[in-house]
Amino acid sequence: MIKVNWLSVQLLLVTFLAGCSEPQKSEQLVIENVNGYTFDNDRQLQRFQTLVIEEGKVIASGGPELASNYSQAEKVDGQGKTLLPGMTDAHGHVSSLGFSLLRIDLRGLESAQNTAQVVAQYAARKPALSWIQGRGWNQVLWAGKQFPSAAILDVEIDDRPVWLERIDGHAGWANSAAMKLAGITKHTLAPAGGEIIHDAAGEPTGILIDNAMALVVDVIPQPNDDEIALALETVSKHFLSLGITSTHDAGVSPAEHALYRKTADKGRMQVRIYGMISSTNADLDQTFAQGPTIDEQDFYTVRSVKIYTDGALGSRGAAMLKPYTDRPDHSGLLLTSAEQLRSLFSRAIKADFQVAIHAIGDRGNRIALDEVEHAYATVGGRHLRHRIEHSQVVTLEDIPRFKALDVIPSMQPTHATSDMNMAEDRIGPERLKGAYAWRSFLDQGSRIVSGSDYPIERADPFAGIHAAVTRQNSANLPQDGWIAEQSMTLQEVLRSFTIDAAWAAHQEERLGGLTAGKWADFILLDQDVFQIEPERLWQTKVLETWLGGKQVYRAAD
Repeated sequence: MIKVNWLSVQLLLVTFLAGCSEPQKSEQLVIENVNGYTFDNDRQLQRFQTLVIEEGKVIASGGPELASNYSQAEKVDGQGKTLLPGMTDAHGHVSSLGFSLLRIDLRGLESAQNTAQVVAQYAARKPALSWIQGRGWNQVLWAGKQFPSAAILDVEIDDRPVWLERIDGHAGWANSAAMKLAGITKHTLAPAGGEIIHDAAGEPTGILIDNAMALVVDVIPQPNDDEIALALETVSKHFLSLGITSTHDAGVSPAEHALYRKTADKGRMQVRIYGMISSTNADLDQTFAQGPTIDEQDFYTVRSVKIYTDGALGSRGAAMLKPYTDRPDHSGLLLTSAEQLRSLFSRAIKADFQVAIHAIGDRGNRIALDEVEHAYATVGGRHLRHRIEHSQVVTLEDIPRFKALDVIPSMQPTHATSDMNMAEDRIGPERLKGAYAWRSFLDQGSRIVSGSDYPIERADPFAGIHAAVTRQNSANLPQDGWIAEQSMTLQEVLRSFTIDAAWAAHQEERLGGLTAGKWADFILLDQDVFQIEPERLWQTKVLETWLGGKQVYRAAD
């Protein structure tokens, strides 16, 4: 008979159960030997050489000696490379850029005729496409700076409809086949907030401005879920290659909203998206009724609504208080009526949604500020951190109202360097004093948040950083910078692309920096941006991108 020592069994059982109840220690990762920069929770620049990560979040950072405290952790040698927090592009159009990457890019072409030829060559390579679509033309770069016409397109391609959006997305160029499908004739009236450009004989030229673009857009078949998913996948890979780990999507459609939510819920979102629901969505009230959605993993968060006041400066759609200098009979376009704006503000604030209102012209910005002020007096909402997207041309007396009303100027540095060849022609030198006025906003204590407004501009954040610091284009012109007194410092613009961009999305406790408790979203660069000449900032290349402590991009050797 076998004797059992029950005391020993009990001791073994207690030990076993204790071992089962003790939580397994999660794996830790140490990124060492890096030239690290980040902003702390007080927005002050900090340096470090070692970064410790656990469960996708930062738990510590410090000097080289910190690594010895984590002897069991996996170690990654950063080889002395410069490490920054992942960049946040605070204003762009995710699906639009995705589809642009899948369509023909027309930026930088030298003439309308050259553009039409490139479009025809593209169409010849895509015989299965029922519509030929592209984006990026800019008549300001062409001799004469005149809008193109359908006739120029018709010479090259007349068997299929063609629709080409201007670089700013506020004008479109159609061929005759597209206008025929849209039913556009000399008798067609432009909708409110839009304009149909006509020739001397009164015939439509094929150029449609702002709300008039819908005449063509509405007859183009809408992308299905598979196409949106492909655009999202394509643009996400593009973002990661540029060091963008988070972006604010300025105008999410119902189809995009549903697909992004589903993608995030399945754990398949490749970048973080802060969604601004488009105010034109038919189901907007349903979205408001559901309230803000905060993703615990911070891959898709929705708590903002995007509203338009006016159009863009390049197409003279920006609403101005006085007529355009180069078109004295025209003061721009208002895209949303005063009654609609007031209603949208009230409904959004009552639903606890931030309002992000597009305003480019000085009249558009004044209307936006007036509506914020009225909302505070009637329904409140100051805590929601409302934003004016672009804040591009503002009167000198309205700039202080941003600070007084706690309105965030959400601005895009490369707009200044792209617009500098036409801005003075449009509005004259006096109104330029309040245009692209980054220093004026910063000096009064406003937090600028930066983006690119992709696909209007390139999404590359280092192009924006360069433009903000130098007020120059990538050719480093003009030599002394355009209105250089309005430039930002390197620290200021990096804040605007990181911690301040996160703050503008109510995400500063989880994103925008590399302090304890935040997601370990970071990038490794080929040069130290704090040690190079400012003229070289735009040449910065991203070597690696990490999201939630995992490497998600590595540049080819």
